[in-house]
Formats: sequence, C-alpha cells, structure tokens
Amino acid sequence: MSERIGGARVGVARRTTSECDVTVKLDLDGEGRATVASGLPFLDHLLAALARHGRLDLELSCRGDLEVDDHHTVEECALAIGQALDRALGDRRAIARFGDALAPLDESLARVALDLSGRGGAWLDLGLRRERLGTLACENVAHFLRSFAAAGRLTLHVDLLRGENDHHRAEAAFKAVARALRAAVARDGDAIPSTKGTLS
Repeated sequence: MSERIGGARVGVARRTTSECDVTVKLDLDGEGRATVASGLPFLDHLLAALARHGRLDLELSCRGDLEVDDHHTVEECALAIGQALDRALGDRRAIARFGDALAPLDESLARVALDLSGRGGAWLDLGLRRERLGTLACENVAHFLRSFAAAGRLTLHVDLLRGENDHHRAEAAFKAVARALRAAVARDGDAIPSTKGTLS
C-alpha cells in the first residue's frame, strides 16, 4: 500500500510480508522530526539523523523477524521509506532534482551526490570494518542505502573520504545523504527538471 496525501508533499507506504510489517509516513516539508521504531536502535539513530538533517518528518513503525537476523527489517524499512519518498515527490515537478553534501563527524568525512532521476541505483564506498554497530550488521548499512535508492528511484553516490570510527562513518554518511536530499527536494520553479520532460 502506498499513497500520496492531498496536495502536500507527504507520502505513506506500508509493506507487509511473512518476514516484516512496516508502515512509513514521510513529509518532505517537515521540521526534522522522527518517530521511528524499527526494533534496531542503531538504525533508529541513523533514521533520526536522516530526518533531522534533511528537515523531513519521518514516522516509521516496524515489526520484523529479528529472531532470524536484521536483514529483512533493514531492507523492508529502506524500501518503505523509498516508496514514501517516491510517492511524496509525485511527478517530480518543481524540484531542484540534484543535491550534494559533505558531512563531517569528528574524524570522519562523508561525501554524497544524488539525483532524483527516476532511475534507482547506488554506488557506495563506506569502508566499514566492524561486524556490527549495536545490533545492526555493518553490511546492512550499505544494503539500506541501496534498497532506499532503488525504491525511491534516485541515483545515489556515497563516499567515506576518511574516518577511523565506524559509528562516526555510518552516521556521517546518513547526515550527508540527508543534506543532499534536502537540497534535491527543495522547491525550484514549476517545471519538471529534465530535458526529456519526465522523471519517470
């Protein structure tokens, strides 16, 4: 289930499988509020950073099969947020479309460039070395970003330029994604920003 609410830039999505049940509401013109409960505290921490620094209002509730592991929960949360973003953007008219950002967190520095192109894909170099951050597998940080880009139909490049602490590296990456997304969804003109006339 996925829908757009009236003329506001708000998207909602629900994904229900035998492994996970997740509901998301995303407001592109929010104040940076996050009410998130994925069952994975470090993922909640990253999503709160995404909302705060993207000035997005994000509500997420998830019940996943964490007794198996964290993979399904991370994937379904990412897909639902991406679907909500896609729905909130509508035909992608009157947006800046492109965004980029540098975000430092102490010794770590992340660089992100993204394009709300209508074509999903992610190219990532995170360099995470630990097995887990809390109960979140480090491999699933990249998996989240890839799944989000696919469902949100955006081109995403994330490079960790430096950093020693994996907590800082992951959080810097999400903060940079947030700032780049904030720039890309900004209102700009009244046309669809493409020489093709469509971002579908």
